[in-house]
Amino acid sequence: MIEQKVQAAKSLIADVLAKSSLPCVTSSFQTECVVLVHMVREFRPDIPVLFLETGYHFPETIEYRDKMTAEWNLNLRNLESKQSVADQEKEFGILYKSAPDQCCKLRKVGPLFAGLSEFSTWFTALRREQSPTRANLQPVEPFKLPSGNSITKVAPLAAWTTRDVWMYAKANDIPLLKLYELGYTSIGCEPCTSLPPDPNDPRSGRWQGQKLECGIHIEAK
Repeated sequence: MIEQKVQAAKSLIADVLAKSSLPCVTSSFQTECVVLVHMVREFRPDIPVLFLETGYHFPETIEYRDKMTAEWNLNLRNLESKQSVADQEKEFGILYKSAPDQCCKLRKVGPLFAGLSEFSTWFTALRREQSPTRANLQPVEPFKLPSGNSITKVAPLAAWTTRDVWMYAKANDIPLLKLYELGYTSIGCEPCTSLPPDPNDPRSGRWQGQKLECGIHIEAK
């Protein structure tokens, strides 16, 4: 089954890339993201890899990002908020405690949508299994940006399970973020990531259960 999923994902990636002049792939450097980057680079080694540098990441995440960037010679682009963490906290206080949606908007959503504006195709490692909000995820669909322009959003791993992802990583000798060894199952900014209280919900350790999404996968209205 995993072999069929790998072939289907690679076939989709090859087909989309053949038609796209300005593709990019986003990566948080979680396992599925690194697996997707590994696949996409097989066809387009120099594809821009967009990383949301929020200023709140675990040190281990930044260390791993830099390690993989060097080893794979990634065309990494760090997307940052116009306002530094220090300036944001001085103006608004600790938003990830008082208003996590606003914090995500300033440090993740805004920078990503600005970064995506120059591309026509966006590869993402989203999977249906990850969350109820992703249950109806399609492998290819248009995505409207705040500018009003649309980008083609491609999720080659949409039908993959967590087991599929880890099997692919193991089969291809892909080193993984060390935080998984500590029991983390879904990893974002350090202040908003904890060990999952629900063993059946990998994302239950995100935002202390206050929400399910940061907002980067929610279309502009």
